[in-house]
Amino acid sequence: MRSFVRRLASLVLLSASLATSGQSTAPKPASAHPLSQLAEAEAAIVQLDWKTAEAKLALWLAANPTDARALFDAGYVADAENRMEDAAAFYRKAVAANPQSFEAHIELGLLLARMDKEAEARPELEAATKLDPGVAGVAAKAKAWRALAQIDRASDPAKASSDLLEALKHTPETTADTLLAAELADQAGQPVEAENGYRRVLARDANSAAANAGLAHLLIARKDYAAAETLLRTALEHSPGDTALTAQLATVLAAQDKAEALPLLEKLHTDHPADQAITRMLAEVLDEAAEAAEADKLWLLLLAAKPDDPQLLVAHGHDLTRQKNFAAAFAVFDKATQLDPANADAWSGLAFAASRTAHPDVTLHALAMRAKYLPELPATYFLWATAYDTLREKEQAAAYYHRFLDSSKGQFPDQEWQAKQRLLVVEKK
Repeated sequence: MRSFVRRLASLVLLSASLATSGQSTAPKPASAHPLSQLAEAEAAIVQLDWKTAEAKLALWLAANPTDARALFDAGYVADAENRMEDAAAFYRKAVAANPQSFEAHIELGLLLARMDKEAEARPELEAATKLDPGVAGVAAKAKAWRALAQIDRASDPAKASSDLLEALKHTPETTADTLLAAELADQAGQPVEAENGYRRVLARDANSAAANAGLAHLLIARKDYAAAETLLRTALEHSPGDTALTAQLATVLAAQDKAEALPLLEKLHTDHPADQAITRMLAEVLDEAAEAAEADKLWLLLLAAKPDDPQLLVAHGHDLTRQKNFAAAFAVFDKATQLDPANADAWSGLAFAASRTAHPDVTLHALAMRAKYLPELPATYFLWATAYDTLREKEQAAAYYHRFLDSSKGQFPDQEWQAKQRLLVVEKK
């Protein structure tokens, strides 16, 4: 209903503007009541009688195809009837008939933005900011600037901030403005400014789900999990079932190794099975809980949508390894390294899978590639040693067994016993 009110206000303002400025391009017919059909159409619009208005406007436009006022009215009616493409076409014709029409430009821009056609919306909104809003007033121009800020926020946070500042030159700052400024600061890597903004919003509206989510994001980023948990639990009391807040709480609980995280994520996944972010979070928590088979089902779901995602392949490979399906893991990690040769985790997984499938040469190659990105660990020293040992290269095997023993310091008792036994053999004169 609010969109109808907004569009009706736009219509009234445009009608008043055209009536007072004489901007209508429609030729005057010979009738004693030159605007009777158009007036009847606008009366029907006031009564929300879209079909009558549409019929009257069609008759009028058949005789007066370049009447900017009637074209705008027709766009308004189509918009109200949710015929977005038709509405956009009428608004475009209204702009062509009267390029100086502030209302036609802004309504076309706002409509295109709602249709997710930001690239087309931007020039219309920019044009509106450069025109005299007339009786629509500075608040309408501020609306154009705010709409531009929303369009720019994803691709250019700095430009979006500039757009918002322009809006604030015309109208006072609103809570929505403060929230947007905080989100832009967060996006631009300015956590202090973002936190101040979120807290200002919450001082005015403690139940703002968006501000609570934004502040929680900052707290999670700095690993202040206890504070984030308190904030999120309070926020969820006022916004129960909010997906974003619930997902953040699950993240916080998982980070603190709290058992509540798993059932919370399972419920979220049941409620939102197509949400890939939730599916991924649940898979990660299941992996942490050593539920490799269950986690792997979710990784496979994600891979069905993105079969060439190296990170998903690595996660799938690790779960195959945990299930001791080393041959399948080998193939998955091999694919991941081909897709992303700089993925150290993929090389680590391939090295281990290769060691378990009798491919010592591949193990050595994978370890060499991994070493370009990550330091050695006791586990990788052991893999180097066993691969060289399998290839009967005793000198290299002995060197790596010693490096393993020097670094393991009792962490891997079984492998340490094996290394000592093998050293007795490979170093035997």
